[in-house]
Amino acid sequence: MINLPLSALEVAMVQTGTRAVDTLRDTTAFAQRLDALGYRRLWYAEHHHSPAIGAFPPVVLTAHAAASTSAIRLGSGGVLAPNHSPLMLAEQFGTLAALHPDRIDLGIGRGPGTFDEATAQALRHGAGPTTDAAYRDDVAATLRFLVDEVALGPLPEPWLLASSTAGAALAAELGLPLAFAHHIRPDNTLAALGHYRAHFAPSAWCARPRVLVCVETVCAETQEEAERLGGPMNVVKAGLLKGHSEVPFPSPTEAAAHPFTADERQALAAFLAHQAHGSPETVIRRLTEVAEVTGADELMLVTPVYALAARLRSYELVMRHATAPGYSAPGSKSSTK
Repeated sequence: MINLPLSALEVAMVQTGTRAVDTLRDTTAFAQRLDALGYRRLWYAEHHHSPAIGAFPPVVLTAHAAASTSAIRLGSGGVLAPNHSPLMLAEQFGTLAALHPDRIDLGIGRGPGTFDEATAQALRHGAGPTTDAAYRDDVAATLRFLVDEVALGPLPEPWLLASSTAGAALAAELGLPLAFAHHIRPDNTLAALGHYRAHFAPSAWCARPRVLVCVETVCAETQEEAERLGGPMNVVKAGLLKGHSEVPFPSPTEAAAHPFTADERQALAAFLAHQAHGSPETVIRRLTEVAEVTGADELMLVTPVYALAARLRSYELVMRHATAPGYSAPGSKSSTK
């Protein structure tokens, strides 16, 4: 059993043979099912100009899901500060929090959300990559505007997203809860979390260090089926290892025929050793290990598999096996500030 709240990250993979609008429609059913299953929160990631991931603004998906669910917390995981005006972010998420009190999260990240430099510049009106100082100022300004300018009443819960010690250090400095991308940079996790906890400065937003760890999770009835479902994302990762950003999200059948090199297989095996793929027993054991090693207050699962039904089945199996006697999900240690 896992005595922590469980949450989910939606990356809206656009499957080969489907349209982006099909993926968009699936997001509603996905949010409603996770709400019914008792997941603590559902976040939407910001991506642009990708053949594998839909370019759906997190604020729009959050608004739509909030109107069609009843209890699950919703928000960005994350909205990328360099691409947006701090005042606009504050207005958007402040409005959502006023419309849906105590259900909205504002997760802020730094990356461009694209591998294409022209797209990144278009998002930023021709500006180049943001500096550390500019990013810090944007995050701080967004928080200030939420309180001083928007001030609609209930506030969204702010989180800082990070995949490195530098991001964790900023979360500690600003006194924000930290959502760490273990599903992207697992080798950075322990050092970053150690720095965050050692240097955390309490704030009006957060009185003590709070850590959410995101884990790539693929759960199926058997190990073999989980490996089959994980195949498409392995193809995408192998493409990224080669520097290919324009990699579609293939079907499991297409992925099974993909010719991985020995180096790619080794790199994928090393990455998956830090994640949670397999049968329910294997997945629960791996998630428990991640929770214990990281001291996480909450686990967020990202499940990039082909077909909505298979993705939902993974979340159903995890919740069913995690909610053995003793599980305390949304009311456990990190569900209170």
